[in-house]
Amino acid sequence: MRVQIMGAGALGSLVGSLIQIAGYEVIFVARGKQLLALKKGLRVSGLKEFEISVYCTDKPEDADITFVTVKAYDTESAAKRLAEVDAGVVCSLQNGVGNEEILSEYCKRVLGGVTTYGANLKDYGHVVYAGEGYTYIGEMDGSVSKEAEMVVDVLKNSGIRAEVVRDIEFRIWMKAVINAAINPITAICKVRNGEVVRNPYLWEVAKAVAEEGREVMAKMGYEFDAVAEVRRVAEMTAENKSSMLQDLERGKRTEVEFINGAIVKKGEEFGIDCPTNKTLLNLVRGVESGF
Repeated sequence: MRVQIMGAGALGSLVGSLIQIAGYEVIFVARGKQLLALKKGLRVSGLKEFEISVYCTDKPEDADITFVTVKAYDTESAAKRLAEVDAGVVCSLQNGVGNEEILSEYCKRVLGGVTTYGANLKDYGHVVYAGEGYTYIGEMDGSVSKEAEMVVDVLKNSGIRAEVVRDIEFRIWMKAVINAAINPITAICKVRNGEVVRNPYLWEVAKAVAEEGREVMAKMGYEFDAVAEVRRVAEMTAENKSSMLQDLERGKRTEVEFINGAIVKKGEEFGIDCPTNKTLLNLVRGVESGF
């Protein structure tokens, strides 16, 4: 069984390392300084502490399973490269909405995925295992397939909490709404996740974002208490730095277009105005334009 990590950044390196130490052959696809660092080895600290030698490359190869963990804005270029090899079952573990649809345009077998595992890149080649969460895998049409069960078996065998679900689209959108209410606020205000709940001014903004997301999802046929979920996740990850904050700290582009931007776009389809999401979207765009 060959497992490939397409985008061996923080999350990809964590998932790949856990799968490798469970005994599977793993290919780490990376670029730039991360690729150079991985050639010397991968260090994991935090909830687990170990160092391993890994096989890394800048080009995808044939594999039985490929986990896609690139940033959402790189999904199409990654998909085009995966189309040039036999990537096997392709499973997204990315942030944002629309990744699976893009992958499906180029790859034969695509599964949706959502994970709440926490990983931070402390330095190139050094990943901090910041939080154990859950990983959900499923077919976008709601069916249960042998491929989804195979992917979950590999994850479970690697000590990663995972299950096959019939509602992966709902879970992808739910995570996007939660991220929309936490990530841009933390990124703009340069605070950790817990401050979104602790600071009453920030909480007012987060509640408005969550309520807009809930309204959009309700039109899609999905019901959930968005405000309560945002509070729960922000409190549970209180000391975490959101990926969007980490991106802005490094002077890098964020995934805001695929999070708040996706909510605004879907709202427009339904005739729902999402002014708070739109404002945060434009504020993050404004910061990015200065890079």
